[in-house]
Amino acid sequence: MKPRIYTLRLGINRCYIIKGKHAIMVDGGPPNSINNFLKQLAATGIEPKEIRMIVLTHGDFDHTGSAKAIKEATGAKVAIHENDCKLLEEGRFNWPPGVTLWGVSSRFVVKPFVKLIKIHTLKPDIILNDEDYPIDEYIPGGKIIHTPGHTSGSVSILLQTGEAFVGCMAHNGFPFRSSPGLPIFAEDIEQIKDNWNNLLKRGAKMIYPGHGNPFTIDKMFLKKIRT
Repeated sequence: MKPRIYTLRLGINRCYIIKGKHAIMVDGGPPNSINNFLKQLAATGIEPKEIRMIVLTHGDFDHTGSAKAIKEATGAKVAIHENDCKLLEEGRFNWPPGVTLWGVSSRFVVKPFVKLIKIHTLKPDIILNDEDYPIDEYIPGGKIIHTPGHTSGSVSILLQTGEAFVGCMAHNGFPFRSSPGLPIFAEDIEQIKDNWNNLLKRGAKMIYPGHGNPFTIDKMFLKKIRT
């Protein structure tokens, strides 16, 4: 049976609930999102205790900020890649550099304000590495794949039906991009392009970004990615 996918809008972030045998959540949203999370979750009909795992696609503050509160509300295990683990454990603010003119300028303007946000520390239950991490226990055929570039610890979730939850491997929509494309912030944009090629080869079809609405893979700038 194809997993059911629910989108939660937490601030400018998109978090996702994937429900198969059990439910897992993709990303934890920005700080102070717990009430918004619980309200939107109730609208899906999913009980908090049904969420068994929270996969953090990377350690940026807007993806991990409410992970502790959501873990406390659900009892779910939290997974993050070893390269971004310290960001979560130490509650460190992280925001990769801009790789476009808009990325550089917007980061310069906004960073002094968002850096004042308090991020709660959290010790993860599952520390991922560079090997694929099967999630068959929750979503049959699903895997967590190491896809660095935005941060060195960025990961994506790829389902056997072609849905890919990619965090900040792509941006889509205000205030990032006007259409689907490569992220405007990254530690290594060339590495992101390489990982897009990897996801394409592995059957990614429908893309669920951490910012903006889902889109089909043909909407990406594929020629640009493949060069």
